[in-house]
Amino acid sequence: MNILSNLKPAEGSVKNKKRVGRGQGSGRGGTSTRGHKGQKSRSGYSKKRNHEGGQTPLQMRLPKRGFKNFNRVDYVAMNLERLQELAEKHGTNTIDFDKLREWGMVKKSDKVKVLGRGELSKAVNVRLHAFSESAKSAIESAGGTAETLEK
Repeated sequence: MNILSNLKPAEGSVKNKKRVGRGQGSGRGGTSTRGHKGQKSRSGYSKKRNHEGGQTPLQMRLPKRGFKNFNRVDYVAMNLERLQELAEKHGTNTIDFDKLREWGMVKKSDKVKVLGRGELSKAVNVRLHAFSESAKSAIESAGGTAETLEK
């Protein structure tokens, strides 16, 4: 009969915690299962990620290459065909950065550049950060306007 007071865990499922650092009587001895001396036997030891035991680490042995241009401006590319799809889907003839954010196309920190792939079948007024020459001429030839935002 299963009464709550009779319940016990399955045989072998519960193990006693290994208590280290409790002296000779614990059965773990004076070194607490850490062996003798050395870096790993000390309290507070933690191995650094790239440590190679005193040998010069690999990332320091390899030469430096190239550079990172901190003035670079990364743009999110948006083609004319995508602008056409968005204008038709949302029934608008004006596309600006706030609308693209609202539709989940870009993040707040992004900058958007319009590129010239595809065609526009109707006039669309676009206010974004940058335009390629072909995109700007295609927008204006379709009867729309291409206005550049301040960076």
